[in-house]
Amino acid sequence: MLNHHRLGQLTELLKEHSWDILVLYGHTWRKDFFRCLINANFSGPHAAAVLDRSGQIRVLVADPWDAELLSAAGLAASAYADLAADLGHLVSGKVAVAGLEFMERQFIPEGIAAPESATGAVEELRRVKTPEEIACIRQAAELADCGYRHFAETAERGMAEYELVAEVEAFLKARGAEDNFQLIASGGTEVTGMKPPTGRKFRDGDSITTELTPRVNGYWAQICRTLVMGEPSAAQRESFAIFAEARKAAEDFLRPGVNIADVARVQNDVFRKHGYGEYTGPQYTRVRGHGLGLHCDENPWILEDVNYTVKEGMVLIAHPNTYLPLAGYMVFGDSLLVTANGCAPLNHTERKLFQK
Repeated sequence: MLNHHRLGQLTELLKEHSWDILVLYGHTWRKDFFRCLINANFSGPHAAAVLDRSGQIRVLVADPWDAELLSAAGLAASAYADLAADLGHLVSGKVAVAGLEFMERQFIPEGIAAPESATGAVEELRRVKTPEEIACIRQAAELADCGYRHFAETAERGMAEYELVAEVEAFLKARGAEDNFQLIASGGTEVTGMKPPTGRKFRDGDSITTELTPRVNGYWAQICRTLVMGEPSAAQRESFAIFAEARKAAEDFLRPGVNIADVARVQNDVFRKHGYGEYTGPQYTRVRGHGLGLHCDENPWILEDVNYTVKEGMVLIAHPNTYLPLAGYMVFGDSLLVTANGCAPLNHTERKLFQK
C-alpha cells in the first residue's frame, strides 16, 4: 500500500525545493497523485496524503472505512469532517500540492495563501516506473488483451454500442479490473472520432473502433483496435495499412534519449507520405499517444510540439488514431515499455484489422 520508493523520492523533493509540506491530493477521477504514495483505491470524493521533510505521512480520507483500512496498514489516517479545516491542522510553513490544478480553492486551508504546485515535479518522478509498477501495468495489459478478445467475440450486427461496452465492462470487472475507461465509435466515413457509447446499432460494413483501458491495482494499460463488421472494403484495408505503417514507425523509433516530439513526427510522416498530411492536425486527431500509469492519459502527450526526452522505464501508448477520408476514423496501438535499447509491447493481441 505504501510505495517506499516514491516515499524516498518525494522526501528528497521536499528538501530540494525547500518545501516544509507536500500534499498529494486526489479526487474521484484523478486519484493518481495520492496513489503514487498511498496506493489505496479510496472511496468518497477527495483524499490527501500529507508528507513532511522527516518522511512522516498523515492521511485524510472521506470514508471512515477507508481510514480504518489505512490505519490497519500502519498509516496515520483519519476521516475528515471538513477537508480544508482538517488540512489546516496538518500543514504549515512552505506548502506544495501535487494535483493543485484540479483542487478546488475551497479545499485549500485559509492559512495557506498561495501553495506552490508540485504537480510537474511529481509527474516527472512518476514517469519512470518501478518494477512493481511495471508488474501492475503488465497485469492491466493482459486484462486489456482479454477484454478486446471478448469485445471482438461479442460484437454482433444489430447490437447497440452501449450494449457491447456494457458486456466488456462486466467481463473486465469480473476479472479484477478496478475500473475501465473505454471509448467507441462505429460507422463509415462519417465517423470522425471516438466517444462514450450510444444507442447506434452495428451494421454490415461498419468499422468499429475502441480504446479499451482497464485499471489493475491503480495502474492503467490500453489497447486500440479496429474491427470491421463483415468483409473489409478495399478502402478500409488501404486505410488500415497506413495506420499499421505509422504504428510500426513509432515503435521502431521509440527508445531512451529520443524526443517525444519525434515519436509523433515519424507517425505523422507516414500520413504525409501517403498524401494525408492535413489529417495529422488537431482538427482530426487529439494526440499521437500518451503516457500510462496511475492515470490513463499521463503526460507527456505525444505531439510534435511537445519536447521531452524519453527515458528507460517509461510506459506509454503510441497510437496513430485519426480520421482519414478513405474509411473514417481508425485506431491502432499497444501499451509500450521503454527498454534500454528500444521498446517492448505489453499487449499481445494480434496486430491486424479484425473482422466479424
